[in-house]
Amino acid sequence: MLLAAAGCLWAEPQVRVVGLFPGAAVLNVDGQRKLVKVGQTGPGGVQVVSADSRGAVLRVGGVERSYGLSREYSDGFAEASKRQLSIAKGIGGHYWAAGSVNGHPVQFLVDTGATSIALNGGQARRLGIDYRVEGRPLQVSTASGTARGWKVNLKSVKLGSLEVLGVEAVVLEGDSPTEALLGMSFLSRVGWKVEQDVLVLESKH
Repeated sequence: MLLAAAGCLWAEPQVRVVGLFPGAAVLNVDGQRKLVKVGQTGPGGVQVVSADSRGAVLRVGGVERSYGLSREYSDGFAEASKRQLSIAKGIGGHYWAAGSVNGHPVQFLVDTGATSIALNGGQARRLGIDYRVEGRPLQVSTASGTARGWKVNLKSVKLGSLEVLGVEAVVLEGDSPTEALLGMSFLSRVGWKVEQDVLVLESKH
């Protein structure tokens, strides 16, 4: 009887939900991380029954349970204070992230090929950035030729629980880029990696 009980305990996987999206969840099962869509089975035979931004229902060992978003802790104390953000691949195979600049909400398109955050003139004005006064003029090479731009310093850029202060950005005259680009001036200040079509951002301290 004792052996059977021990066997049951051993068979129960350690399950945490570390990312939530409409119709999918990022599961960490016994240290294995994977993005699993509703109706699919992930590591350890864990099935995602339903998922949205508030929580997920998982079937573990034939039993359905509700799970909220869990923070991942590693064995080291230094790691425990790190903040993470998981972003699933979205429309057109791109990574989209809701964030804020100087406290104003903005939807970013993550662009690892961009050297800095890039905004068009209209976006900058909406975010309260007086780039003509605060910025330093420069010529920027774009896909359609050269454009007039201004280099500015953003007081704060925030994505989820990740915040970086004093981030360089470029504001371009006109309507390009059509989306606010989150480039390396932010990404290089946090750790980032791509796993299973999920972009994982992590604070460096």
